Amino acid sequence: MAIILSETAAKEIQSIIKEQGLSENVALRVGVKGGGCSGFSYVLDLTEAAPENDEVMESHGVKILADRKSYLYLNGTEIDFKDEVMGRGFVFKNPNASHTCGCGSSFSA
Repeated sequence: MAIILSETAAKEIQSIIKEQGLSENVALRVGVKGGGCSGFSYVLDLTEAAPENDEVMESHGVKILADRKSYLYLNGTEIDFKDEVMGRGFVFKNPNASHTCGCGSSFSA
């Protein structure tokens, strides 16, 4: 298993990379940190640095990095992008989460 992006999320990431004038070597760093209303919060960042111990994946042409600790919580997660009347943003479908908050930006495991 791995962390995967929906086609919509991949297109949004590629659009952000292009809008910000970033190099083609940029990767999406996905992680978790303590906090949020459910215990852990998702973290997304664009980076060119790929430490040796990172898990490296690719989905729809986007390189994805995750540190090993975060990967334990994120393995199998699908990241989607929604652009709806009530808001727009990335949505996480995490099979490892035992509970997610109403806003979808934090979880408990």
